[in-house]
Amino acid sequence: MLPGDFQPLTISERINNAFEPLVNFLETVFFWDPVKAVGIDIGSQVPIVVLWLAFGGIFFTFRMKFINLRAFRHSFALIRGKYDKPGSSGEVSHFQALTTALSATVGLGNITGVAIAIAVGGPGATFWMILAGFLGMSLKFTECTLGIKYRHIDDNGKVSGGPMYYLSMALKKRKLGVLGKILAIFSAIMMVLASFGGSNMLQSNQSFAQFTTIFPAIESHGFWFGVVLSILIAIVVIGGIRSIARVTAKLVPFMAFLYIGAALVIIFMNFNKIDDVFILIVKSAFQPVAVKGGIIGVIITGFRRGAFSNEAGVGSAAVAHAAARTDEPVKEGIVAMLEPFIDTVVICTMTSLVIIFTGFHNSAATLEGTELTSAAFASVFPWFPYLLVIAILCFAFSTMISWSYYGLNGFKFLFGKYIYRASGNKSLTAYVYYTMFLFFTIVGAASTLDNVIAFSDMMVLTLAFPNIIGLLILAPEVAADMKDYISRYRAGLIRRYN
Repeated sequence: MLPGDFQPLTISERINNAFEPLVNFLETVFFWDPVKAVGIDIGSQVPIVVLWLAFGGIFFTFRMKFINLRAFRHSFALIRGKYDKPGSSGEVSHFQALTTALSATVGLGNITGVAIAIAVGGPGATFWMILAGFLGMSLKFTECTLGIKYRHIDDNGKVSGGPMYYLSMALKKRKLGVLGKILAIFSAIMMVLASFGGSNMLQSNQSFAQFTTIFPAIESHGFWFGVVLSILIAIVVIGGIRSIARVTAKLVPFMAFLYIGAALVIIFMNFNKIDDVFILIVKSAFQPVAVKGGIIGVIITGFRRGAFSNEAGVGSAAVAHAAARTDEPVKEGIVAMLEPFIDTVVICTMTSLVIIFTGFHNSAATLEGTELTSAAFASVFPWFPYLLVIAILCFAFSTMISWSYYGLNGFKFLFGKYIYRASGNKSLTAYVYYTMFLFFTIVGAASTLDNVIAFSDMMVLTLAFPNIIGLLILAPEVAADMKDYISRYRAGLIRRYN
């Protein structure tokens, strides 16, 4: 190549090249394959973190005696405020806490994640995503009950909560203070890193990818797209959880109606094929293409994408639910169960059905992420991708503003008192964190999908290690609280309010 032909790297290319070695290293550390490590090659990767989440979902579903089924109807009465005791501590309502947590989980995992699952595991991955959502309901109940029970409320009524707090406080009560502190610190570190990864970088990456399908001229300008997105996020998050809750309470119903409505149009147009599609999903789940380790690959793919989408077991939603106004921790745990159901059982399944109905599950090798979902929608109506880009931007934006609150809580737990002592400024901790958060918004938009999805999975799913260890130790306490609440509810002792 002649010197005059040299093409300088764009800002996006420079960021991506610098980011790739870190991703490769972390993927080796966090996604260790225990099956291959003992010398067994089944032809599929079996990440230990996914096995850990699957175990947690199964264990807590049985340990909490299928609370995900027994209290399902009661959860709807709770979010409608039928049992809200006036004057209860907290900053937001049950519904606002639910929509804040939902805005963090209902994101591009429901669009990009489902497309990736089908690309890797075929239609059968849908079955295992649904199962992951069902099992995740019990996990979410457990962690969010503890999130309320061990939250911290300061003199100004500001709430801090999440796994960092219940791991340290609850385990200290059991004379396991050292273990609790170690798990809490590790959880807080991973909460911060996860807020930079799956909640931030993936959202900005895939919203930009979808945006370029409509406006291809900006394809090489991911950096500037990230800058604009970060400014919009900053406008909302400066107001704290109350500002975030106000936005998500309006945005989540709107984006759910927009995306689910679009998906239902395609589903009803193909409703005569619904039996055949579900038969295909079930058969593919248990009889995948006859390759070595095929069924393991489908199961792991489904659970991995389902867990990433609904975040059950990682403790993130407990941060949002800790701010709810309630007099009973179990009430908020029951409300929180709805998240995996809405996120994975309903929305992820709808995305899968759209892709399968339109035949694009056979095109997974040539399309990736949102491109696959967008192509499926466009095959029915050419203008659907324009609707989809609006939904994706709403999904991405809501997820990022909610996860910024989660990450801030982790950052405050780690560094808040030290920064305050050094500066005397209570707001400086938030400013430092948000500066880093917005920087990673830009990095995500400028990076490739492979790097971002790998980093996102590692950061979000690794939160499950300290969290589930703590939940296993605290399971008897939550089960006792649940039993007491259910018995009082059945006896009519849980008062209803107008």
